[in-house]
Amino acid sequence: MVNVTEYMQQVGQQARQAAAVMAVATRGDKDAALRHIAAQIEASSDELVKANALDLAAAEARGIESAMLERLRLTPERIQAMAEGCRQVAELPDPVGEIRDMSYRPSGIQVGKMRVPLGVIGIIYESRPNVTVDAAILCIKSGNATVLRGGSEAAHSNQAIAACISAGLHAAGLPAEAVQILNTTDRDAVGLMISMPEYIDVIVPRGGKGLIERISRDATVPVIKHLDGICHVYVDADADLTKANAIAFNAKTHRYGVCNAMETLLVHEQVASTFLPELCAQYLQQGVELRACEQTRALVPDARLLAATDEDWATEYLAAVLAIKVVTDFDAAVHHIATYSSAHTESIVTENYTTARQFLRAVDSSSVMVNASTRFADGFEYGLGAEIGISTDKLHARGPVGLEGLTSEKYIVFGDGHIRV
Repeated sequence: MVNVTEYMQQVGQQARQAAAVMAVATRGDKDAALRHIAAQIEASSDELVKANALDLAAAEARGIESAMLERLRLTPERIQAMAEGCRQVAELPDPVGEIRDMSYRPSGIQVGKMRVPLGVIGIIYESRPNVTVDAAILCIKSGNATVLRGGSEAAHSNQAIAACISAGLHAAGLPAEAVQILNTTDRDAVGLMISMPEYIDVIVPRGGKGLIERISRDATVPVIKHLDGICHVYVDADADLTKANAIAFNAKTHRYGVCNAMETLLVHEQVASTFLPELCAQYLQQGVELRACEQTRALVPDARLLAATDEDWATEYLAAVLAIKVVTDFDAAVHHIATYSSAHTESIVTENYTTARQFLRAVDSSSVMVNASTRFADGFEYGLGAEIGISTDKLHARGPVGLEGLTSEKYIVFGDGHIRV
């Protein structure tokens, strides 16, 4: 039997060879592959449900919590949504080969930039088998090869999905090795995968903070990542409080276990007494646990408001828990965000144009919003069609990473026998 080191070497070599083919594949071929994959997924719906049932049974036997079981589950509706996702990505513009900023230089040459694939993208993720499809189709469309390492809890589901992807690539005349889903649950495979720069150009981890911290610490391959989603909404002194109420409530309660949910609400002291009592009552009715500063607890004398600690300001709850702080002014709000934010998403609610502009400039996060819920920090909502993840790094991509984020640029030069003198 081939050991895991030899297996990963083989996977890496095949991925590198496939990347060379994908880099020059036409949009027609790539889109055809995505449509074939969609058809294969639909035709294999029963097999996907059966494979997923094996994963669910094993997870239940291990006592996996219900929230993770729900993420793991494949229903006919979710399978159909996966197929539709393939077709939607096929309709997106192809960024590969785009040329921009062509200009004549004094020497007579023309210089510009062309968008090109990154090469081989390694993606490491947990639980949700639909990520297998999302990641594969974005890499195909952007002309990359990819190596996918899903969680062991979804092994049967991922291999069944892999068969659909392989068949779709083959039907379009593209190499099946352009998408390789590791068929080993050996933990050493991850360590090898993140230390193979000769075969893998970038790693994208999707999962819990522990997974991403480990990969960021140990990888010798560049990583596109975010560790936390400690997102803030700041209600300014000049806020429309009706708008502020709707935004703050949606940002926390629309979905709890997502990285773009608000974790801390900041409120200017001039509007706190008017704004907070009603909003806190709504949160409590919704079942949200509130951890508040002393001033908030004085304004809302309800025993259910717990005293906030410094740890609360630095916590991504991913649950029905919210930290609330009253701040003295705009500068105090910006300082709090700079101290505790994970640089994911922050929003200000204000009718003051100057204050809004100051917030956009002063806050250093991957998404900064005015009068909008943090829940909009999403590739689909930004018009990217889909995303492979959200990056809080400043290089190479920042914010939701869609097709363009899976490409780079190279300089191109046109001459006509020009020589440098």
